[in-house]
Amino acid sequence: MTLSICTAQLNFVVGDLPGNVQKIIAAAREAYATGARLLLTPELALCGYAAEDLYLRPAFLDACDQAVQELALETAQWPGLALVLGHPWRDPGAGGALRNAASVLRDGRVECSHAKQCLPNYGVFDEQRYFVAGQSPCVIEVQGVRVGLLICEDAWHPEPARAAAQAGAQLLAVINASPFHEGKQAEREATLAARACETGLPLVYAHLVGGQDEIVFDGCSFAVQADGSIAARAPAFAEALPRVEVRTGGQGLVLAGEVIAQPGHLPALWSALVLAVRDYVGKNRFPGALLGLSGGIDSALVLAIAVDALGADKVHTVMMPSPYTADISWIDARDMAERVGVRYDEISIAPQFEAFKAALAPAFAGRAEDTTEENLQARIRGTLLMGLSNKFGSVVLTTGNKSEMSTGYCTLYGDMAGGFAVIKDVLKTEVFALARWRNANDPFGTGLDPIPDRIITRPPSAELRPDQKDQDSLPAYEVLDTIVRRYMENNESIASIVADGYASADVERVTRLIQINEYKRRQAPVGPRLTRRSFGKDWRYPITNRFRA
Repeated sequence: MTLSICTAQLNFVVGDLPGNVQKIIAAAREAYATGARLLLTPELALCGYAAEDLYLRPAFLDACDQAVQELALETAQWPGLALVLGHPWRDPGAGGALRNAASVLRDGRVECSHAKQCLPNYGVFDEQRYFVAGQSPCVIEVQGVRVGLLICEDAWHPEPARAAAQAGAQLLAVINASPFHEGKQAEREATLAARACETGLPLVYAHLVGGQDEIVFDGCSFAVQADGSIAARAPAFAEALPRVEVRTGGQGLVLAGEVIAQPGHLPALWSALVLAVRDYVGKNRFPGALLGLSGGIDSALVLAIAVDALGADKVHTVMMPSPYTADISWIDARDMAERVGVRYDEISIAPQFEAFKAALAPAFAGRAEDTTEENLQARIRGTLLMGLSNKFGSVVLTTGNKSEMSTGYCTLYGDMAGGFAVIKDVLKTEVFALARWRNANDPFGTGLDPIPDRIITRPPSAELRPDQKDQDSLPAYEVLDTIVRRYMENNESIASIVADGYASADVERVTRLIQINEYKRRQAPVGPRLTRRSFGKDWRYPITNRFRA
Protein backbone atom coordinates (compact mmCIF):
# COMPACT_ATOMS: atom_id res chain seq x y z
CA MET A 1 0.00 0.00 0.00
CA THR A 2 1.48 3.35 -1.04
CA LEU A 3 0.05 6.86 -1.21
CA SER A 4 1.71 10.13 -2.18
CA ILE A 5 0.30 13.23 -0.44
CA CYS A 6 1.02 16.85 -1.35
CA THR A 7 0.32 19.92 0.78
CA ALA A 8 -0.58 23.18 -0.97
CA GLN A 9 1.31 25.50 1.40
CA LEU A 10 0.27 28.64 -0.48
CA ASN A 11 -0.27 32.35 0.11
CA PHE A 12 -3.93 33.11 -0.55
CA VAL A 13 -5.65 36.51 -0.67
CA VAL A 14 -8.86 37.02 1.29
CA GLY A 15 -11.77 37.51 -1.09
CA ASP A 16 -9.79 36.82 -4.28
CA LEU A 17 -11.77 33.73 -5.23
CA PRO A 18 -10.64 33.59 -8.90
CA GLY A 19 -6.99 34.05 -7.92
CA ASN A 20 -7.18 31.49 -5.13
CA VAL A 21 -8.90 28.96 -7.40
CA GLN A 22 -6.14 29.34 -9.99
CA LYS A 23 -3.48 28.78 -7.32
CA ILE A 24 -5.19 25.59 -6.22
CA ILE A 25 -5.57 24.36 -9.81
CA ALA A 26 -1.87 24.96 -10.47
CA ALA A 27 -0.95 23.09 -7.29
CA ALA A 28 -3.26 20.19 -8.22
CA ARG A 29 -1.77 19.97 -11.69
CA GLU A 30 1.77 19.88 -10.32
CA ALA A 31 0.95 17.46 -7.52
CA TYR A 32 -0.81 15.05 -9.88
CA ALA A 33 2.12 15.12 -12.29
CA THR A 34 4.45 14.02 -9.48
CA GLY A 35 2.21 11.08 -8.62
CA ALA A 36 0.29 12.53 -5.67
CA ARG A 37 -3.27 11.31 -5.26
CA LEU A 38 -4.20 13.34 -2.18
CA LEU A 39 -3.80 17.12 -2.14
CA LEU A 40 -4.46 19.03 1.08
CA THR A 41 -5.22 22.75 0.95
CA PRO A 42 -5.15 24.89 4.12
CA GLU A 43 -8.18 25.82 6.20
CA LEU A 44 -10.56 28.17 4.31
CA ALA A 45 -8.05 28.29 1.45
CA LEU A 46 -10.73 29.06 -1.11
CA CYS A 47 -11.67 32.44 0.37
CA GLY A 48 -8.58 33.17 2.46
CA TYR A 49 -8.26 33.24 6.25
CA ALA A 50 -9.81 35.14 7.89
CA ALA A 51 -12.63 36.67 5.87
CA GLU A 52 -14.29 37.98 9.05
CA ASP A 53 -17.64 39.72 8.43
CA LEU A 54 -17.55 38.83 4.76
CA TYR A 55 -19.05 35.57 6.03
CA LEU A 56 -22.18 37.55 6.91
CA ARG A 57 -22.66 38.64 3.27
CA PRO A 58 -24.86 36.30 1.22
CA ALA A 59 -23.21 37.49 -2.01
CA PHE A 60 -19.81 36.41 -0.68
CA LEU A 61 -21.09 32.97 0.27
CA ASP A 62 -22.80 32.62 -3.12
CA ALA A 63 -19.47 33.35 -4.81
CA CYS A 64 -17.74 30.78 -2.59
CA ASP A 65 -20.33 28.13 -3.47
CA GLN A 66 -19.87 28.83 -7.17
CA ALA A 67 -16.07 28.63 -6.86
CA VAL A 68 -16.32 25.25 -5.11
CA GLN A 69 -18.38 23.85 -8.01
CA GLU A 70 -15.98 25.29 -10.59
CA LEU A 71 -13.02 23.75 -8.81
CA ALA A 72 -14.80 20.41 -8.46
CA LEU A 73 -15.33 20.27 -12.22
CA GLU A 74 -11.63 20.90 -12.76
CA THR A 75 -10.73 17.74 -10.84
CA ALA A 76 -12.14 15.63 -13.68
CA GLN A 77 -8.85 16.18 -15.53
CA TRP A 78 -6.94 14.39 -12.72
CA PRO A 79 -8.63 10.96 -12.34
CA GLY A 80 -8.32 9.58 -8.84
CA LEU A 81 -6.95 12.74 -7.25
CA ALA A 82 -8.71 13.60 -3.98
CA LEU A 83 -8.47 17.35 -3.41
CA VAL A 84 -9.33 18.40 0.15
CA LEU A 85 -10.56 21.99 -0.03
CA GLY A 86 -11.00 24.35 2.90
CA HIS A 87 -13.98 26.68 2.42
CA PRO A 88 -17.14 28.12 4.06
CA TRP A 89 -20.10 25.79 3.50
CA ARG A 90 -23.82 26.34 3.98
CA ASP A 91 -24.84 22.91 5.15
CA PRO A 92 -28.16 21.96 3.51
CA GLY A 93 -28.66 19.16 6.02
CA ALA A 94 -28.61 21.67 8.88
CA GLY A 95 -30.93 24.34 7.47
CA GLY A 96 -28.11 26.17 5.71
CA ALA A 97 -25.98 26.59 8.85
CA LEU A 98 -22.59 28.02 7.94
CA ARG A 99 -19.73 25.62 8.54
CA ASN A 100 -15.96 25.91 8.43
CA ALA A 101 -15.57 22.94 6.11
CA ALA A 102 -13.23 20.57 4.33
CA SER A 103 -14.76 19.18 1.17
CA VAL A 104 -13.35 16.32 -0.87
CA LEU A 105 -13.37 17.09 -4.60
CA ARG A 106 -12.73 14.09 -6.83
CA ASP A 107 -13.42 13.08 -10.43
CA GLY A 108 -15.39 16.21 -11.27
CA ARG A 109 -17.69 16.40 -8.26
CA VAL A 110 -17.96 17.26 -4.56
CA GLU A 111 -17.73 13.84 -2.95
CA CYS A 112 -18.41 14.92 0.65
CA SER A 113 -18.14 17.87 3.02
CA HIS A 114 -16.95 17.78 6.62
CA ALA A 115 -17.59 20.45 9.27
CA LYS A 116 -15.00 21.65 11.79
CA GLN A 117 -15.96 20.40 15.24
CA CYS A 118 -14.02 22.70 17.60
CA LEU A 119 -14.49 26.40 16.88
CA PRO A 120 -11.86 28.60 18.59
CA ASN A 121 -13.12 31.77 20.19
CA TYR A 122 -10.09 33.21 21.99
CA GLY A 123 -7.13 35.44 21.14
CA VAL A 124 -7.37 36.43 17.48
CA PHE A 125 -10.05 33.80 16.78
CA ASP A 126 -13.73 34.67 16.47
CA GLU A 127 -15.14 31.59 14.73
CA GLN A 128 -18.25 31.20 16.87
CA ARG A 129 -19.40 34.55 15.50
CA TYR A 130 -19.72 33.00 12.04
CA PHE A 131 -19.78 29.20 12.08
CA VAL A 132 -21.78 26.36 13.57
CA ALA A 133 -19.73 23.41 14.82
CA GLY A 134 -19.98 19.96 13.30
CA GLN A 135 -20.44 16.79 15.35
CA SER A 136 -19.26 13.86 13.26
CA PRO A 137 -15.90 12.46 12.09
CA CYS A 138 -15.08 12.11 8.41
CA VAL A 139 -12.98 9.31 6.92
CA ILE A 140 -12.27 9.05 3.19
CA GLU A 141 -10.39 6.41 1.23
CA VAL A 142 -7.53 7.27 -1.14
CA GLN A 143 -5.64 4.45 -2.86
CA GLY A 144 -6.61 2.02 -0.15
CA VAL A 145 -5.65 4.32 2.75
CA ARG A 146 -8.42 5.45 5.09
CA VAL A 147 -7.78 9.12 5.91
CA GLY A 148 -9.49 10.95 8.77
CA LEU A 149 -10.01 14.66 8.14
CA LEU A 150 -9.53 17.25 10.88
CA ILE A 151 -9.63 21.05 10.67
CA CYS A 152 -7.10 23.06 12.70
CA GLU A 153 -8.50 23.44 16.25
CA ASP A 154 -9.93 19.91 16.03
CA ALA A 155 -6.39 18.60 16.34
CA TRP A 156 -5.74 20.60 19.54
CA HIS A 157 -8.30 18.46 21.37
CA PRO A 158 -8.16 14.66 21.75
CA GLU A 159 -11.80 13.86 20.96
CA PRO A 160 -11.99 14.58 17.17
CA ALA A 161 -8.82 12.58 16.46
CA ARG A 162 -10.06 9.73 18.66
CA ALA A 163 -13.43 9.74 16.86
CA ALA A 164 -11.69 9.58 13.46
CA ALA A 165 -9.60 6.63 14.63
CA GLN A 166 -12.72 4.86 15.92
CA ALA A 167 -14.36 5.48 12.52
CA GLY A 168 -11.59 3.47 10.88
CA ALA A 169 -8.94 6.08 9.97
CA GLN A 170 -5.41 4.80 9.38
CA LEU A 171 -3.95 8.28 8.86
CA LEU A 172 -4.98 11.76 10.05
CA ALA A 173 -4.90 14.76 7.69
CA VAL A 174 -5.23 18.18 9.33
CA ILE A 175 -5.82 21.36 7.31
CA ASN A 176 -4.87 24.55 9.13
CA ALA A 177 -4.69 28.33 9.35
CA SER A 178 -2.70 28.76 12.55
CA PRO A 179 -1.34 32.29 13.16
CA PHE A 180 2.34 32.70 13.95
CA HIS A 181 3.70 33.88 17.24
CA GLU A 182 7.01 33.27 19.00
CA GLY A 183 7.41 29.55 19.66
CA LYS A 184 4.17 28.54 17.91
CA GLN A 185 5.69 25.94 15.57
CA ALA A 186 7.19 24.00 18.46
CA GLU A 187 3.78 24.05 20.17
CA ARG A 188 2.08 22.76 17.04
CA GLU A 189 4.51 19.90 16.56
CA ALA A 190 4.28 18.88 20.22
CA THR A 191 0.47 18.98 20.19
CA LEU A 192 0.13 17.03 16.95
CA ALA A 193 2.72 14.51 18.10
CA ALA A 194 0.52 13.94 21.15
CA ARG A 195 -2.50 13.29 18.89
CA ALA A 196 -0.49 10.77 16.88
CA CYS A 197 0.69 8.95 20.01
CA GLU A 198 -2.80 8.92 21.55
CA THR A 199 -4.41 7.42 18.44
CA GLY A 200 -1.48 5.37 17.17
CA LEU A 201 -1.94 7.04 13.77
CA PRO A 202 0.53 9.04 11.67
CA LEU A 203 -0.53 12.55 10.78
CA VAL A 204 -0.03 15.13 8.01
CA TYR A 205 -0.44 18.82 8.89
CA ALA A 206 -1.14 21.23 6.00
CA HIS A 207 -0.61 24.89 6.79
CA LEU A 208 -1.10 28.33 5.27
CA VAL A 209 1.59 30.94 4.59
CA GLY A 210 1.33 34.73 4.18
CA GLY A 211 0.31 37.98 5.83
CA GLN A 212 -3.30 39.06 6.40
CA ASP A 213 -3.67 42.42 8.15
CA GLU A 214 -2.20 41.82 11.64
CA ILE A 215 -1.92 38.04 11.27
CA VAL A 216 1.07 36.20 9.80
CA PHE A 217 1.01 32.54 8.79
CA ASP A 218 4.39 30.85 8.78
CA GLY A 219 3.94 27.68 6.73
CA CYS A 220 6.12 24.87 8.16
CA SER A 221 3.61 22.19 7.14
CA PHE A 222 4.77 18.88 8.61
CA ALA A 223 4.09 15.19 9.12
CA VAL A 224 4.62 12.97 12.16
CA GLN A 225 4.90 9.23 12.50
CA ALA A 226 2.53 7.24 14.71
CA ASP A 227 5.10 7.53 17.53
CA GLY A 228 5.10 11.34 17.27
CA SER A 229 8.51 11.71 15.62
CA ILE A 230 8.87 14.20 12.76
CA ALA A 231 8.66 12.59 9.33
CA ALA A 232 8.63 15.72 7.14
CA ARG A 233 8.64 19.50 7.45
CA ALA A 234 8.18 22.21 4.80
CA PRO A 235 10.06 25.54 4.75
CA ALA A 236 8.99 28.44 6.94
CA PHE A 237 7.51 31.69 5.56
CA ALA A 238 7.55 30.49 1.94
CA GLU A 239 5.16 28.87 -0.50
CA ALA A 240 5.83 25.18 -1.12
CA LEU A 241 4.24 21.98 -2.37
CA PRO A 242 5.86 19.42 -0.06
CA ARG A 243 5.24 15.73 -0.62
CA VAL A 244 4.88 12.93 1.90
CA GLU A 245 5.08 9.27 0.88
CA VAL A 246 2.89 6.85 2.84
CA ARG A 247 3.90 3.17 2.91
CA THR A 248 2.92 0.09 4.87
CA GLY A 249 5.35 -0.72 7.67
CA GLY A 250 5.63 -3.46 10.23
CA GLN A 251 3.20 -1.88 12.71
CA GLY A 252 1.13 0.27 10.35
CA LEU A 253 1.70 3.18 8.02
CA VAL A 254 5.11 4.86 7.77
CA LEU A 255 5.61 8.37 6.38
CA ALA A 256 8.65 9.74 4.56
CA GLY A 257 9.51 13.22 3.32
CA GLU A 258 12.07 16.00 3.44
CA VAL A 259 12.66 17.52 6.88
CA ILE A 260 13.68 21.19 6.72
CA ALA A 261 15.03 22.78 9.89
CA GLN A 262 12.94 25.39 11.68
CA PRO A 263 14.37 28.92 11.82
CA GLY A 264 15.69 30.22 15.13
CA HIS A 265 14.00 32.91 17.19
CA LEU A 266 15.41 36.06 15.54
CA PRO A 267 15.39 34.68 11.95
CA ALA A 268 11.73 33.71 12.45
CA LEU A 269 10.81 37.17 13.74
CA TRP A 270 12.64 38.80 10.84
CA SER A 271 10.96 36.58 8.27
CA ALA A 272 7.54 37.25 9.82
CA LEU A 273 8.08 41.02 9.69
CA VAL A 274 9.32 40.93 6.10
CA LEU A 275 6.42 38.74 4.95
CA ALA A 276 3.90 40.93 6.79
CA VAL A 277 5.15 44.11 5.10
CA ARG A 278 5.42 42.50 1.66
CA ASP A 279 1.89 41.12 1.78
CA TYR A 280 0.27 44.20 3.31
CA VAL A 281 1.78 46.44 0.65
CA GLY A 282 1.34 43.97 -2.21
CA LYS A 283 -2.12 42.59 -1.43
CA ASN A 284 -3.49 46.11 -0.90
CA ARG A 285 -1.85 47.24 -4.15
CA PHE A 286 0.21 50.10 -2.77
CA PRO A 287 2.97 51.08 -5.19
CA GLY A 288 5.51 51.26 -2.39
CA ALA A 289 6.22 52.38 1.15
CA LEU A 290 7.21 55.66 2.78
CA LEU A 291 8.71 56.29 6.20
CA GLY A 292 10.23 59.03 8.28
CA LEU A 293 13.91 58.30 8.89
CA SER A 294 15.14 59.90 12.10
CA GLY A 295 18.62 58.51 12.54
CA GLY A 296 17.30 56.39 15.43
CA ILE A 297 17.12 52.64 15.91
CA ASP A 298 13.36 52.15 15.34
CA SER A 299 13.14 53.83 11.96
CA ALA A 300 16.42 52.19 10.92
CA LEU A 301 15.02 48.75 11.71
CA VAL A 302 11.77 49.45 9.85
CA LEU A 303 13.77 50.66 6.84
CA ALA A 304 15.84 47.48 6.75
CA ILE A 305 12.68 45.35 6.98
CA ALA A 306 10.98 47.37 4.23
CA VAL A 307 13.93 47.02 1.86
CA ASP A 308 14.10 43.27 2.44
CA ALA A 309 10.34 43.04 1.86
CA LEU A 310 9.87 45.34 -1.12
CA GLY A 311 13.22 46.18 -2.65
CA ALA A 312 15.00 49.52 -2.41
CA ASP A 313 13.23 50.95 -5.46
CA LYS A 314 9.86 50.81 -3.67
CA VAL A 315 10.94 52.50 -0.45
CA HIS A 316 11.11 56.28 0.06
CA THR A 317 12.61 57.81 3.21
CA VAL A 318 12.23 61.35 4.48
CA MET A 319 14.37 62.99 7.15
CA MET A 320 12.48 65.87 8.82
CA PRO A 321 14.89 67.66 11.17
CA SER A 322 13.68 70.00 13.87
CA PRO A 323 15.71 72.55 15.90
CA TYR A 324 16.51 69.73 18.34
CA THR A 325 17.77 67.18 15.81
CA ALA A 326 21.38 66.27 16.51
CA ASP A 327 23.90 66.48 13.67
CA ILE A 328 24.72 62.80 14.06
CA SER A 329 21.08 61.97 13.37
CA TRP A 330 21.31 63.64 9.96
CA ILE A 331 24.61 61.93 9.25
CA ASP A 332 23.41 58.46 10.30
CA ALA A 333 20.10 58.75 8.43
CA ARG A 334 21.86 59.75 5.20
CA ASP A 335 24.43 57.02 5.72
CA MET A 336 21.84 54.28 6.10
CA ALA A 337 19.78 55.46 3.13
CA GLU A 338 22.94 55.31 1.03
CA ARG A 339 23.86 51.86 2.28
CA VAL A 340 20.52 50.31 1.35
CA GLY A 341 20.02 52.37 -1.82
CA VAL A 342 16.65 54.00 -1.14
CA ARG A 343 15.39 57.43 -2.11
CA TYR A 344 16.18 59.93 0.64
CA ASP A 345 14.81 63.44 1.05
CA GLU A 346 15.19 66.07 3.75
CA ILE A 347 12.41 68.48 4.69
CA SER A 348 13.10 70.79 7.62
CA ILE A 349 10.13 71.27 9.93
CA ALA A 350 11.60 74.36 11.61
CA PRO A 351 9.50 76.88 9.59
CA GLN A 352 6.27 74.99 10.22
CA PHE A 353 7.11 74.58 13.92
CA GLU A 354 7.65 78.32 14.34
CA ALA A 355 4.44 79.06 12.43
CA PHE A 356 2.42 76.74 14.69
CA LYS A 357 3.91 78.26 17.83
CA ALA A 358 3.17 81.76 16.56
CA ALA A 359 -0.42 80.85 15.71
CA LEU A 360 -0.96 79.34 19.17
CA ALA A 361 0.96 82.00 21.12
CA PRO A 362 -2.11 84.09 22.07
CA ALA A 363 -3.92 81.00 23.40
CA PHE A 364 -0.79 79.73 25.19
CA ALA A 365 0.16 83.10 26.72
CA GLY A 366 1.59 82.75 30.23
CA ARG A 367 2.20 79.00 29.93
CA ALA A 368 5.65 77.43 29.69
CA GLU A 369 6.59 75.11 26.84
CA ASP A 370 5.99 71.42 27.62
CA THR A 371 5.06 68.21 25.80
CA THR A 372 2.58 70.23 23.73
CA GLU A 373 5.40 71.74 21.72
CA GLU A 374 7.14 68.35 21.51
CA ASN A 375 3.99 66.79 20.06
CA LEU A 376 3.58 69.63 17.56
CA GLN A 377 6.84 68.55 15.95
CA ALA A 378 5.73 64.94 15.68
CA ARG A 379 2.39 66.02 14.20
CA ILE A 380 4.05 68.24 11.61
CA ARG A 381 6.10 65.23 10.52
CA GLY A 382 3.00 63.05 10.39
CA THR A 383 1.21 65.63 8.24
CA LEU A 384 4.12 65.84 5.79
CA LEU A 385 4.35 62.06 5.46
CA MET A 386 0.61 61.71 4.91
CA GLY A 387 0.76 64.47 2.30
CA LEU A 388 3.44 62.56 0.39
CA SER A 389 1.40 59.38 0.77
CA ASN A 390 -1.72 61.06 -0.66
CA LYS A 391 0.20 62.50 -3.59
CA PHE A 392 2.13 59.39 -4.61
CA GLY A 393 0.05 56.52 -3.21
CA SER A 394 2.72 54.84 -1.07
CA VAL A 395 1.67 53.59 2.34
CA VAL A 396 3.29 55.22 5.39
CA LEU A 397 5.06 52.73 7.63
CA THR A 398 5.05 53.88 11.24
CA THR A 399 8.07 53.11 13.40
CA GLY A 400 6.81 52.87 17.00
CA ASN A 401 7.71 49.74 18.96
CA LYS A 402 5.68 47.79 21.54
CA SER A 403 7.44 49.37 24.52
CA GLU A 404 6.29 52.78 23.29
CA MET A 405 2.80 51.62 22.35
CA SER A 406 2.40 50.07 25.81
CA THR A 407 3.31 53.21 27.72
CA GLY A 408 1.93 55.88 25.38
CA TYR A 409 5.42 57.15 24.50
CA CYS A 410 4.09 58.11 21.09
CA THR A 411 2.07 60.95 19.58
CA LEU A 412 -1.44 60.64 18.18
CA TYR A 413 -1.56 62.03 14.63
CA GLY A 414 2.23 62.35 14.81
CA ASP A 415 4.59 59.36 14.77
CA MET A 416 1.45 57.17 15.00
CA ALA A 417 0.12 58.53 11.70
CA GLY A 418 0.36 55.96 8.92
CA GLY A 419 -1.02 52.80 7.39
CA PHE A 420 1.02 49.92 8.80
CA ALA A 421 2.80 49.76 12.16
CA VAL A 422 5.64 47.38 11.35
CA ILE A 423 7.18 46.88 14.80
CA LYS A 424 4.20 47.58 17.07
CA ASP A 425 4.56 44.08 18.56
CA VAL A 426 8.36 44.24 18.97
CA LEU A 427 9.69 45.28 22.38
CA LYS A 428 12.60 47.72 22.42
CA THR A 429 15.09 45.11 23.61
CA GLU A 430 14.06 42.95 20.63
CA VAL A 431 14.47 45.97 18.33
CA PHE A 432 18.15 46.10 19.26
CA ALA A 433 18.51 42.31 18.93
CA LEU A 434 16.90 42.28 15.47
CA ALA A 435 19.09 45.17 14.29
CA ARG A 436 22.24 43.37 15.37
CA TRP A 437 21.02 40.12 13.80
CA ARG A 438 20.27 41.82 10.49
CA ASN A 439 23.72 43.37 10.38
CA ALA A 440 25.27 39.95 10.94
CA ASN A 441 23.17 38.15 8.32
CA ASP A 442 22.94 38.57 4.57
CA PRO A 443 23.97 42.23 4.12
CA PHE A 444 22.67 44.13 1.11
CA GLY A 445 25.87 43.55 -0.87
CA THR A 446 27.48 46.94 -0.19
CA GLY A 447 30.17 45.52 2.04
CA LEU A 448 28.69 47.56 4.90
CA ASP A 449 26.22 46.65 7.61
CA PRO A 450 22.80 47.97 6.55
CA ILE A 451 22.29 49.69 9.92
CA PRO A 452 25.19 51.97 10.94
CA ASP A 453 26.66 50.81 14.24
CA ARG A 454 26.23 54.20 15.89
CA ILE A 455 22.46 54.02 15.39
CA ILE A 456 22.46 50.83 17.47
CA THR A 457 24.84 52.00 20.20
CA ARG A 458 23.78 55.61 20.87
CA PRO A 459 21.11 56.22 23.58
CA PRO A 460 17.61 56.37 22.02
CA SER A 461 15.97 59.80 21.90
CA ALA A 462 12.83 61.34 20.42
CA GLU A 463 14.83 64.58 19.94
CA LEU A 464 11.84 66.81 20.66
CA ARG A 465 13.59 68.92 23.32
CA PRO A 466 17.22 69.71 24.18
CA ASP A 467 19.30 66.72 25.38
CA GLN A 468 16.27 64.42 25.53
CA LYS A 469 16.76 60.68 26.14
CA ASP A 470 14.06 57.99 26.19
CA GLN A 471 15.22 56.77 29.58
CA ASP A 472 14.50 60.21 31.06
CA SER A 473 10.80 59.30 30.84
CA LEU A 474 10.86 55.51 31.08
CA PRO A 475 12.57 52.83 33.19
CA ALA A 476 15.53 50.99 31.67
CA TYR A 477 14.27 49.04 28.67
CA GLU A 478 15.28 45.68 30.19
CA VAL A 479 13.03 46.48 33.15
CA LEU A 480 10.25 48.08 31.12
CA ASP A 481 10.06 45.23 28.62
CA THR A 482 9.98 42.56 31.31
CA ILE A 483 7.08 44.31 33.03
CA VAL A 484 5.21 44.71 29.73
CA ARG A 485 5.75 41.08 28.78
CA ARG A 486 4.66 39.74 32.14
CA TYR A 487 1.72 42.08 32.74
CA MET A 488 0.40 42.64 29.22
CA GLU A 489 1.34 39.44 27.38
CA ASN A 490 1.12 36.90 30.22
CA ASN A 491 -1.60 38.52 32.39
CA GLU A 492 0.54 38.33 35.52
CA SER A 493 -0.44 40.40 38.53
CA ILE A 494 1.37 43.49 39.78
CA ALA A 495 2.03 41.69 43.07
CA SER A 496 3.72 38.72 41.40
CA ILE A 497 6.05 40.98 39.39
CA VAL A 498 7.01 42.99 42.47
CA ALA A 499 7.54 39.76 44.40
CA ASP A 500 10.24 38.79 41.90
CA GLY A 501 12.31 41.82 42.81
CA TYR A 502 11.11 44.58 40.50
CA ALA A 503 10.73 47.98 42.13
CA SER A 504 7.13 48.59 43.14
CA ALA A 505 7.30 52.15 41.81
CA ASP A 506 8.43 50.95 38.37
CA VAL A 507 5.77 48.23 38.16
CA GLU A 508 2.99 50.56 39.34
CA ARG A 509 4.06 53.26 36.91
CA VAL A 510 4.39 51.04 33.84
CA THR A 511 1.12 49.19 34.44
CA ARG A 512 -0.69 52.48 35.00
CA LEU A 513 0.70 53.81 31.71
CA ILE A 514 -0.51 50.67 29.95
CA GLN A 515 -3.99 51.22 31.34
CA ILE A 516 -4.39 54.94 30.63
CA ASN A 517 -3.07 54.85 27.06
CA GLU A 518 -5.70 52.55 25.60
CA TYR A 519 -7.31 55.50 23.79
CA LYS A 520 -4.09 56.02 21.83
CA ARG A 521 -3.59 52.38 20.92
CA ARG A 522 -7.18 52.08 19.67
CA GLN A 523 -6.27 54.67 17.01
CA ALA A 524 -2.94 53.11 16.01
CA PRO A 525 -2.48 51.48 12.60
CA VAL A 526 -2.71 47.72 12.26
CA GLY A 527 0.62 45.89 12.50
CA PRO A 528 1.91 42.31 12.51
CA ARG A 529 1.30 40.08 15.52
CA LEU A 530 4.49 38.32 16.66
CA THR A 531 3.83 37.47 20.29
CA ARG A 532 1.17 35.51 22.15
CA ARG A 533 -0.62 38.78 22.84
CA SER A 534 -0.39 41.89 20.73
CA PHE A 535 -2.26 45.18 20.86
CA GLY A 536 -5.04 44.31 18.42
CA LYS A 537 -7.52 41.44 18.40
CA ASP A 538 -5.76 39.86 21.40
CA TRP A 539 -6.23 42.96 23.57
CA ARG A 540 -9.76 44.22 24.16
CA TYR A 541 -9.83 46.64 27.05
CA PRO A 542 -12.32 49.48 27.51
CA ILE A 543 -11.03 53.00 26.93
CA THR A 544 -13.36 54.46 29.54
CA ASN A 545 -12.29 52.51 32.60
CA ARG A 546 -11.58 53.49 36.21
CA PHE A 547 -10.46 50.12 37.56
CA ARG A 548 -6.92 50.11 38.95
CA ALA A 549 -5.29 46.99 40.33
